[in-house]
Amino acid sequence: MTTFDDRERGFEKRFALDQEQEFKASARRNRALGEWAAGLMGLTDKHIAEYAQAVVKSDLEQPGEEDVLRKVFEDLKGSGVQISEGEVRMKMAELLAQAREQVRGEA
Repeated sequence: MTTFDDRERGFEKRFALDQEQEFKASARRNRALGEWAAGLMGLTDKHIAEYAQAVVKSDLEQPGEEDVLRKVFEDLKGSGVQISEGEVRMKMAELLAQAREQVRGEA
């Protein structure tokens, strides 16, 4: 019974670590996405950081990443940037992969 309990605790710790790393990677992706979008919109240095922070905060509105996609896509469209929702999704996937690698490298 002890071996089983030890394995169970080990799996729980691994799950918690995986969830923490995924949260960090998502936040890092959102910041990078905000910086990328701000660059496309022609924002200046101070406003780039503010916009990136707003994108990170937008992820807390609803579960999943649709709130982030909607914010960035609508902001880009509203500022006159010609981009499709699919292109924003692809950039999000690319940046998430990079963020996951960075987070794993820090662990």
